[in-house]
This record gives sequence, C-alpha cells and structure tokens, in this order.
Amino acid sequence: MATVALSNVKKSYGDVSIIQGVDLAIQDKEFVVFVGPSGCGKSTLLRMIAGLEDISAGELRIDGAVANDVPPDARGLAMVFQSYALYPHMTVENNMGFALKLAGIPKAERDAKVMGAAKILQLEKLLDRKPGQLSGGQRQRVAIGRAIVRQPKVFLFDEPLSNLDASLRVQMRIEIARLHTELATTMIYVTHDQIEAMTMADRIVVLRAGRIEQVGTPLELYHFPANVFVAGFIGSPKMNLTPVVMKSAGANGATVVAPGGGEIFIPVAPTAVATPGSAATLGLRPEHLTLSDDGPLSGTVAVVEQLGGETLVYVEIGDKILVTVKLAGSGSVHVGDRVKLAVITTEANLFGSDEMAMTPLRRAPVAGKGH
Repeated sequence: MATVALSNVKKSYGDVSIIQGVDLAIQDKEFVVFVGPSGCGKSTLLRMIAGLEDISAGELRIDGAVANDVPPDARGLAMVFQSYALYPHMTVENNMGFALKLAGIPKAERDAKVMGAAKILQLEKLLDRKPGQLSGGQRQRVAIGRAIVRQPKVFLFDEPLSNLDASLRVQMRIEIARLHTELATTMIYVTHDQIEAMTMADRIVVLRAGRIEQVGTPLELYHFPANVFVAGFIGSPKMNLTPVVMKSAGANGATVVAPGGGEIFIPVAPTAVATPGSAATLGLRPEHLTLSDDGPLSGTVAVVEQLGGETLVYVEIGDKILVTVKLAGSGSVHVGDRVKLAVITTEANLFGSDEMAMTPLRRAPVAGKGH
C-alpha cells in the first residue's frame, strides 16, 4: 500500500509564501498529475513530498505515517528529474545499479533487479553503453530504470519529458503510462503540459499561485471546469472564453447575450451573481461550435488551419474576440468568409462575474480515465 496525504501543507521562504495550504489525498496505485503554469508551486510541492524541501506548516503522511521529518532516503520514494543526471563515465547497467551498490545490496541481487528493470524498459541491449552513446529518450528510460530498481512505494516525476522533442515526448508518455499499469505503483507526476496531464493521469491537480484550483479526472476537468482559470488551462485547442451579458436566469437555465447581439440559452443552475445585466463568461469547446445559417454567433473567418483529419477555424465574432471552431475533415471555409455559428448548448459552460462555474444541468455523468 502506498498512499500520500497532505493536510494544510504550506511552504514559505521568509515572508514569501509559495504553497498556501494544500489538502490532497493520493490513493494507492493512483497516477496523479500536478499541472499548472510556471511558478504555480507544482515542483516545490513535489520536492516537499520527496523531502528535498522542508514543510513550513501542515502535515505530510506516507502510508498513514507522518513523514515531515523523515529523511528523503527513508521515505520509500524514488524521483525522476527533468535532467537525466546520469554518470557519464558509467555504463547503463552501472548507472541503474549504483544506488543499490551504495546500499550494500549483493551483486547477484543487484544484477537481477537491473535486468528486470531493463526488460521492462527495453534496455537489455544497451546495458554496456554509456550515456553519451544514447538518445534523449533512452537516457530518460535509464533514469526511470534507476528509480525502478529501488522498488519504491511511490514514483515522483518532475517534468521528465521537457528535454525531449515532440515525437519522443509522445513515445515516452505511452511508455510511462504502460509502466504505471505494469508496476501497479503510486505515481505523482509534475508537468506544465496539459496534454501530458490529460493523457496519463487518473486524476489531475490544477495549481495556481500555490493553491489547488480543482482536482478531478481528466474528463471531469475537461467537461466540468470549476472556474475560468481551469477552463482556459485544460484542453487543446483551449476552451473559447467569450464575454457575455446575463439577460435572464431561471430554474432551468440562463439566457445570455453574446457579442453581436445573439441570444443563447444555457442549461445551468444560475448562482447569486447571475443577475440580469451582469457580466458573465461563456465557455465553449471548439468541437461544440458548428457552422450554421441560423446560429446565434456570427463573424469573419480570420485564420484557417488545415490539419488533415480536422480543420481549425478562427472566427472573429467581436472586437478582438476570436473563437476557435473544430471541424471534421478538410473544411471548405476560407479566410474572409462571413459565417454563422451554432452552439451545442448542453455542452456549454457558463461562469459568473466571480469567474466560478454555474452548475450544468441535463448532462450525463462523465466517466473517469483508466489505464
């Protein structure tokens, strides 16, 4: 069993507060991803779990035992860093087994653990090579293998794919997700890349300025963002966040006036801030907008991106207000065209003047992600 629980955890450097009271429970064998913009505190939070940063206040428990003052090497964790941190003069085999050697593990047992990790990561044929003879992806696999041989309770990953090119990042995402399934071990992963978070996590923790904005499965965050920040951060292409004005609100939903004067009824449970005439934000995923002759939104096509299997159309519906429309296949829309857009209102999100989401109505629950 490998659980991690944080209770009102804080981190400060003098008068500067970095982590401002985090409460989080990570379950056994769960893959949890910390995501957020640069400077949000995600790596600091990971390093506090690892024991590489002191906890200023609050409590950290690993498997139910308080671990605030437990040394890093006694916590039963293994960390994979953004930099591979391999010894250049050692072979792959010696790099992977070095920590075991320092711990006094007998050579036969050490060799068996290294070979077991090498098979999992498909490194058997590379054991005699040195890091300088490896690609970036191979070096990262060696760094992961060095963590695997220690058989930790929890794996910690601090932006491990940032130094890889785009194709290698995709490959390594698949390998790490497969590794989680194969090892059935708790993993905590830090990234600024929300695509990594969406594709690998059982649950995502969205952080901003040292606070948790929302925790949930990838699809929960995608379909039910708690606020404007999460809505704009999760999803690629990002959610369209369009300023609207509340016209009316009732038990079954709210009617808003969009740029250009079109009216849209959104099935949500309005909050106290949703008063007629107040400002609000309409959240629309690009795939929930369609071309239509009688749609409530209208504008001029500014940019068209032909991606083969899909087309992204950027439509200016107001002064400096662009919305992204995702169309299947190779659309026939051209720059300069005047178009109208219909909205799949049952998939829309509406946020009040406080930037918090109004509760959507008439929508089926979204299943969580699993590996």
